[in-house]
Amino acid sequence: MSRTLHDFVYLASQSPRRRQLLEQIGVRYELLLPDPHEDAEALELPLPREAPLRYVERVTRAKLAAARTRLQRRGGVAAPILCSDTTVALGGRILGKPQDAAEAAAMLHALSGREHRVLTAVALGHGRRTQCLVNVSRVKFAPLSRAEVDRYVASGEPMGKAGAYAIQSQAAAWIERIAGSYSGIMGLPLFETAQLLRRFGVRF
Repeated sequence: MSRTLHDFVYLASQSPRRRQLLEQIGVRYELLLPDPHEDAEALELPLPREAPLRYVERVTRAKLAAARTRLQRRGGVAAPILCSDTTVALGGRILGKPQDAAEAAAMLHALSGREHRVLTAVALGHGRRTQCLVNVSRVKFAPLSRAEVDRYVASGEPMGKAGAYAIQSQAAAWIERIAGSYSGIMGLPLFETAQLLRRFGVRF
């Protein structure tokens, strides 16, 4: 564990769910969001034939590298930077954020009645030091009707969500079971996050 104690971390994420989860365990944070000229979405593009586990860790480390550059450019106070990324995997297929309603519906129909994995990586970096942990959870969906999928897509909830759903939304009514971390499925696995915070000497 680091002997240097930090009172806060920089959170390089636009996700309100990650903010909520950090607040849940008493972590003080300051947002370190991309500048308008940064193409944050480009970091999330999968490479050809990339495995989900490799993908989610690579993207999280890339987000951390971009956030480090951002902090250096802005001249902020030195403190650990926290980044995270979540993806849904159906077998070896990566289901990222849907581009439109049709893709969201296609993802949900693919998940209907099947078990999938939710992989969330969390990385903490300070100075030259970086550590990254990955949580893998399993989620089983009940069979979904076309009407259920259409209503959910029409709500707008699937947009911006890996796999086209959020476990804390109305989609929770479709989930027969989960095995793993509820907070990880939400977007920030708190057990792994707490481990990293302790290692870097962050008070919470």
